Amino acid sequence: MKRLLAALAAAGILIVTTGSAAPAAPADGGRLPVRPAPATQVWATRALSSQPGQQSEVWLRLDVEEMTPRVITADGPDSITISGKVVNVGDRVIEDIELRLERGDPLTNEDDVRKALREPTDAEVVQPNFTPVTDRLERNESKPFRLTVPLRGTDPTSLRITEPGIYPILANINGVPDFGGRARLAALSTLLPVLAMPGGQGPTPPANPAKITLLWPLADRPRIVTTSPTVLTDDELANSLAMGGRLWGLLQAYGVALNGPLASGVCLAVDPDLLRTVAAMSEGYEVRGQGVGKGEGEAELWLAQLRLLVAGRCVIALPDADADLVALSRAKLTGLGELAIDGAEVVREILQVQPTQGLTWPEDGVLDQQALSDVTGQGITSFVLDQSAVAGTPGTGPVRLDVAERGPVTAVRIDGMVSDALRGAAAARPVAGVTTPSETRPVSVQNALAALTFRAGFQNTGQNVVIAPPRRWNAPTGEVDTLLQTTKSLVAGGFATPMGLGSLLATPPQQTAALSYPVEAGAREVPPAVTASVAESWRQLQQLSESMSQEDALSANPGDLVAPLRLDLLRAVSGAWRSDEDGARAALAIGRERLDGLQGQVTVTEPNSPILLGSGDSPIPLSIKNRLDVRITVRIVIEDTPGIVAKELPDQVLPARGDRLVRVPVEVLRSGRFPVHIRLVTPSGVELGERARLEVSSSVYGTITVVITCLAGAALVLLSARRIYRRVRAARAAAAQVPNDASGVTPPERSSTS
Repeated sequence: MKRLLAALAAAGILIVTTGSAAPAAPADGGRLPVRPAPATQVWATRALSSQPGQQSEVWLRLDVEEMTPRVITADGPDSITISGKVVNVGDRVIEDIELRLERGDPLTNEDDVRKALREPTDAEVVQPNFTPVTDRLERNESKPFRLTVPLRGTDPTSLRITEPGIYPILANINGVPDFGGRARLAALSTLLPVLAMPGGQGPTPPANPAKITLLWPLADRPRIVTTSPTVLTDDELANSLAMGGRLWGLLQAYGVALNGPLASGVCLAVDPDLLRTVAAMSEGYEVRGQGVGKGEGEAELWLAQLRLLVAGRCVIALPDADADLVALSRAKLTGLGELAIDGAEVVREILQVQPTQGLTWPEDGVLDQQALSDVTGQGITSFVLDQSAVAGTPGTGPVRLDVAERGPVTAVRIDGMVSDALRGAAAARPVAGVTTPSETRPVSVQNALAALTFRAGFQNTGQNVVIAPPRRWNAPTGEVDTLLQTTKSLVAGGFATPMGLGSLLATPPQQTAALSYPVEAGAREVPPAVTASVAESWRQLQQLSESMSQEDALSANPGDLVAPLRLDLLRAVSGAWRSDEDGARAALAIGRERLDGLQGQVTVTEPNSPILLGSGDSPIPLSIKNRLDVRITVRIVIEDTPGIVAKELPDQVLPARGDRLVRVPVEVLRSGRFPVHIRLVTPSGVELGERARLEVSSSVYGTITVVITCLAGAALVLLSARRIYRRVRAARAAAAQVPNDASGVTPPERSSTS
């Protein structure tokens, strides 16, 4: 019940906040160099000083919570009412706070409207009297206000509007801070569409009304950690799917859009990875580090409602995980690009509906030429692109893009004027992952209503108006409802007619256009440092997959084993991470962790050391374990170790969930004890498991050692024999020189004893 009340309360909320500066002001409270915040701003704006490059102090915040009516019509009230509160966010007391609504001249052409949407335009042509809000506002104190001003007449607070048009409106807050003079302290700028003056005759619908197509996105950021069992990074998605959450509100609004005159022009655009995640949640899941998730029932109900609503309706499959197709193309990740495009099959399986064939809608609606060529090579023949992607081509209708060697393709253009207003300023766009509108200050659609009213009520050219809210839109329920009700009113009044996406695609384009990739889109891409790491992980995963095989029909298929890891890597290049490198790296870390875990399932079991080798050619026994459910081919690599030479060993095929004892042939070159480092790799070189370190002890001589010993012994024998020979020869020579009896030598005399 509390959630229901919160949702109903949110339905009445409008917009926005701003902060501004308070430089010294003239006594009459006239215009000061304080830039007003546009109505599409989400966060409080930092006020700018009168000096370029300097930021002034923010003292007061203006929150406009309600504005009625949103579009001035003949049967509506003759006044406009705004209400909300002012908040003292500075460090001084503020006195004599006053508020007035000002207006500028009506915008008469598209360029003026576009300019006003990008930057608040002059809204001070008519400056009625101020109305007091409060006498005094202490620090951190807030005061509610409600201001009603006549649209026309001579009343001092009147806006003096006399004719239909698109009028710039400025809510201007003045006050007197302590130690300062009267100044403008906050300002909020928006556009007020006046389709007809109240009480007067309504405008005549054009003969050729605008053709409205509404693309309704349902997307989130990647959250899956594992799939068996399902584990998510957090439980924010449960809040988003529950009553009052962001995705819950968008789904309810989609149902509202299908009920009424706009129905045939509505097409749902859904992220396959979001469907995959919600479907897994509906069967029970866990949150990393937190235990059982709380959103099982919410996921089941949300998915059931979505299935009912899309039956027989137009559905677009966004790239799986809302992948950044340009970043994938730049990194030459063709395989991941193909995986992203294959998400249509997931939509078909989960929603039981056939999405539009051959069509994709890239993140931000932009592509460069290489990405266009890559995606069309994967069978895509039509695109949904932003007007900025084909800049320089007039109009808003579909255009033809020529792709070398593949022929022309069709691009449906999103109306940049309406959709850009829904996005708001780039710095203030909703952050991916925010789950409930109450978590941020509400986003206004007021400027988008003005742009849409201008298209349908003032241009009268019958042009196509393709409306596409931001991918991860976070508007409050009331704002979403206001957009839909206004669009329905324009259709019911004859100012617009619904145009189905299929009808747009069936009409041959009248113009040929060239792609124009905006510089700011390139700056938001998933960075090359991340995609390079993804590319390396993808290469390893592909090579690991090639080394696997299925043992029999009843055993696991390698494709089923590696498919979740491929999706992990795809999630690291999600468009949700554009301008969010930390998010991309965190997603990549999940995929990298799971890939490392897969590689670690094949290991070498270290035996008891040391291993005693009985001979110089004794093999080293190794036990290899495969904990995967598939057969895998591995190669044993012995790193260079002094004293051991590894002999060639053929690749080993390990059975699923099996061990194998392998004898690695080696040759020992010396005796002693020394370490041997062994690792496993796939035939293509992908490392498996951790390296093993063995202690090998050998007391025998290797072949070379034996040969050297034998040669040394032989040399010693030869040298000894040579020496003996020389001695014998010398002795013989000496003997030959001693005289005998015939030599003429007189023998010594004998002594006489007689």
